[in-house]
Amino acid sequence: IVTDPALMVVPFDDHMVHRGHGVFDTAAIVEGKIYDLEAHLDRFIRSARTSRLTLPCPREEMRELIVATTAASGKRDGSIRYWISGGPGSLGLAPATGAEPGFFVMIFAGLAYPDTWFSQGLRVMTTTYPIKPALYAVTKSTNYLPNVLMQLEAQEAGLDNGVFVDADGNVGESSNMNVAFVTPGGVLKHPRFDHILSGCTSLRLLELARGLVGSRLSGVEVCDIPVSEARGAREMLLIGSSVKVAPIVEWDRAPIGDGKPGPVAHALRELLEQDMRSATDRLIDVPY
Repeated sequence: IVTDPALMVVPFDDHMVHRGHGVFDTAAIVEGKIYDLEAHLDRFIRSARTSRLTLPCPREEMRELIVATTAASGKRDGSIRYWISGGPGSLGLAPATGAEPGFFVMIFAGLAYPDTWFSQGLRVMTTTYPIKPALYAVTKSTNYLPNVLMQLEAQEAGLDNGVFVDADGNVGESSNMNVAFVTPGGVLKHPRFDHILSGCTSLRLLELARGLVGSRLSGVEVCDIPVSEARGAREMLLIGSSVKVAPIVEWDRAPIGDGKPGPVAHALRELLEQDMRSATDRLIDVPY
């Protein structure tokens, strides 16, 4: 474990660097505890297996290294990002024979978003870039080119983010976050996870949202969501581990609902923030 940035290096011939043959995941540090790490490790290991990457060490050792690196950083709030790489030694398409996979962990302050995203809401567009095929969409690999192009396209249009739509006309996901909708009848609808990344935050939020059924919501569903139906939603939500929950108030220059942040977005954000501080079964103490 090093704390000098000059020593934080990755070999240039690592397959992750020049071929995108690597996977990663991100977890949150909240008040000196790591939130929901086991769910993130589950997805991390699934992605590694799909990518035919050998695990660098047992899961328990990866967990220990993540916790130890967090402790060494001294950060009590922030983000942890960790990678498995294909290893160094080959500039070809196949990894070098006998290459040892790399395991890298980095602690950082976390991604910052404008306050206006939460107070006024986001404006998004349907991206012109095609959604990833399902195999690649459900794998959290280091190849994020479609996501980067989508984000750049949105920024160049003066907007905050984009939304993928699949070949059948159903809503996919945003650049590196999930999207969900509240129907006029109060049902929280989320796209199916078989062709988009299974967001750990979305999965947890869907569980927490059931506590709002009978008050803010009338139901919770994971299903195909045609764009035509989605545009008629009362609320549209952006969901991710760093952004948590943010309201989307405009899509392709048309308002969502009344064009203002809605009560479900606010309620879900409060539920998630509370869960991140108090869900003892999902929190790991960091021995600073």
